[in-house]
Amino acid sequence: MLPVLGDLLAGFVAGYLAVGAGRGLLAGFLSGILGGLILGVVLALALPLLAPLLPLLAPMLPWLQLGALVLPLVLSLKGALLSAVGGLIGGLVASRSH
Repeated sequence: MLPVLGDLLAGFVAGYLAVGAGRGLLAGFLSGILGGLILGVVLALALPLLAPLLPLLAPMLPWLQLGALVLPLVLSLKGALLSAVGGLIGGLVASRSH
């Protein structure tokens, strides 16, 4: 629940600063892509590093490598979509209040 709220709030702030529904949507979308991609890359780099430390994870190494490829994409898309919604709302609020 907290990551969803974080993406929505980040998009809202980006949209509020952009002032306008379309610009807010785009600002939220771009901020979500960048934030999700950065978090995904950090987690993807950390997953395979766990395998040598924990011998029990060695049979799961192919799955960890697959997760390292898929995780940045999934987190980036999730962040982009939720931040775009927040950006749209923030842009609408900003355009109504000015």
